Amino acid sequence: MHKGAKTAIVGSVFAVMVGGAGYGAFNILSALDSDGGGTTGASGPVSVKKSGPPDASEVADATAAFFAAWEKGQAAAAAALTNNAEKAEPLLTAYGGAAHITGVRITPGKASGATVPFGVAATVSYEGKSKPLVYKSSLTVVRGLTSGKALVDWRPSLVHPGLKDMDDTLVTGESAAPPIEAVDRDGKVLTKEKYPSLGPVLDQLRATYGEKAGGTAGIELTIRHATPDTADTPLLTLAEGKAGRLPTTISATAQTAAEKAVRRFDNASVVAVRPSTGEVLAVANHRDDGFNAAFLGERAPGSTMKIVSAATLIDSGLTTANGPAPCPAEAVWQSQTFHNIADLPADDDATLAQSFAHSCNTAFVKFADEVGVDSLTREAQQRFGVGLDWKTGIPSFDGSVPAAGGPDTAANLIGQGKVQMNPLTMASVTATATTGAFRQPVIVPRSLDGRTLAQAEGLPDKTVTQLRSMMNRTATSGTAAGVMSGLSGRIGAKTGSAETDGSATSDSWFTGYRDDVAAAAMVQDGGHGIDAAGPIVATVLRAGG
Repeated sequence: MHKGAKTAIVGSVFAVMVGGAGYGAFNILSALDSDGGGTTGASGPVSVKKSGPPDASEVADATAAFFAAWEKGQAAAAAALTNNAEKAEPLLTAYGGAAHITGVRITPGKASGATVPFGVAATVSYEGKSKPLVYKSSLTVVRGLTSGKALVDWRPSLVHPGLKDMDDTLVTGESAAPPIEAVDRDGKVLTKEKYPSLGPVLDQLRATYGEKAGGTAGIELTIRHATPDTADTPLLTLAEGKAGRLPTTISATAQTAAEKAVRRFDNASVVAVRPSTGEVLAVANHRDDGFNAAFLGERAPGSTMKIVSAATLIDSGLTTANGPAPCPAEAVWQSQTFHNIADLPADDDATLAQSFAHSCNTAFVKFADEVGVDSLTREAQQRFGVGLDWKTGIPSFDGSVPAAGGPDTAANLIGQGKVQMNPLTMASVTATATTGAFRQPVIVPRSLDGRTLAQAEGLPDKTVTQLRSMMNRTATSGTAAGVMSGLSGRIGAKTGSAETDGSATSDSWFTGYRDDVAAAAMVQDGGHGIDAAGPIVATVLRAGG
C-alpha cells in the first residue's frame, strides 16, 4: 500500500471516530505496521526512522489504532502501540479480565496538539450483576525513542483517571473490606461527597476497620493500589454491602473549615488536633494526586522546627527565652553560610524570644557548636514523640530528625538538612509545646481496638512556659502577627519556609494554636509561611473544634 493511500484510509477512519463512532468495526492495526510511511527501493519498501514530534496525521493514526485494540480487548496489541508495553499489557489485560469490563466504546474529543481527550462507556458485569461505567480521560502521542514510531505515551491514568501508580490495577469482586459509615465526634456522618479531601482517609479507615465495624462486604469495581498500606479505591458498586458504623475523632465543624481553606491553594495540606487529648479534629488535602500529604508527607519543615530547637536549647541549659541568642546577618558553620530572611536587621543583643519571634536563622545556627550531634534528635523523640511508631488509626509518617553531623547539624536546627515532617507531626509538636504532654494523635478512638499508643516523657513545666510565651509573641508581634490578628483566646504560632531541591520557590509552613486546638499546614511551593499556610491555619483555628 502506498503511503498516500494508507494516510487517506486511516485519516477517514479517524474522522468517523471524531464524529462519535467507536472503533469496533475497524481493523487498522496492520495499516500501522510500516511505522507511518517510508520510501520504495529496488527490493521493496525501505523504512525511514522519523524524528521530532508526531504530526497530526500520526497522532490520528496512533490514537485510532490504540482505541480499536482497546475496544476489542486486544491487550497485547494495544500495549504494543504504547511506549511501555511491559507495563501497559498487564493493566489492559486486567481491564477485560479481573475487572470484568466489557462492551467498551470510546468516543474521542478534538485533539489539542498531540493530546486527545476521550470518553469511555462500558459495562461492568460480575456474577449476574451489571452496571454501566462511564468516565473521561486523555492520552498523548509521542515519538518512540528507538523505533521513531508515533506511540501512545503510557500512563495508567489514561485507562482510568483514578489509576496513579505504574502498577495500580483494576479488580471487580467482593470488596476487600465491608463498607463503613464514618461519623464525627458528634455522630455526624462523614462522606466523600461532603468532605472530598477525606476520600483517601475514609478508604483507609474502611480497609483497617471495615470488619471491626460490623458491616458486610458488597461487590465493587475498585482500584487496587501498588503502594504499600494504600487502601483500595472503590469506583463502582454493583451490589451494596451493609455499612458498619465507625466513630472517629473528626469534628465536622473543623473539617468543613479545613476543606474550604486548602482549596485556595494547590498542593496544600492541614491537620488540626486537640492538645488536651491528641484527637485529630480535621485533616484536609488539596492535591491532584489524591495523596494524603497531611499524614504521609515527608518535607523539610523550615522554621516551624524552631519550636523543637528552642526547647532543645532551653532543656540543654544553653539559653532561655530571655537569655542571649544574637542574630547576626550571616553565620558560618563548617564552611556553609546561613542567611536570614530578607530585610531582617542584625541584632547582636537579641534574646531567644526575639530571635524566635522574628525567625532569625543565624541565631539558631550559632548554637550548632554547643549542641551535641544528637541533641535535637533526642529532644524531638523523647520530649515531642517525633519519630516513634504512631498508631493513629491509619498509616502515618511520624517525622524524622536524624542525628546528622557536618553542616546538617546547623541546618537541622532551622528545619532544613535531614529533618522531615508533615502537618500531622507539626500540629502534634505544637500541641506538646502548649501542654507539655505528648499525646499521640489518633483519628479513631483507642478504645475501638485497644492498640498501643506511642509514649514520650514530654516537656518540663519551665520549658512549656517559655515556649508558650515565645509562640504568643510570634503570633502577636512577630512574623505570624498579620495572620493571627483578630483571633481571641490563648494563641501562639510559628511561621516557616523551607527550601527544597529543584524548586525556585520555598514550601510554605505555619503552625499555631488557639485555646485547645492546634493546627499546622504546608503548601508546596507556597512561599513564606504567612503567604499560604498561615491563612489556612488561621481559618481552621477560627472555626474551633
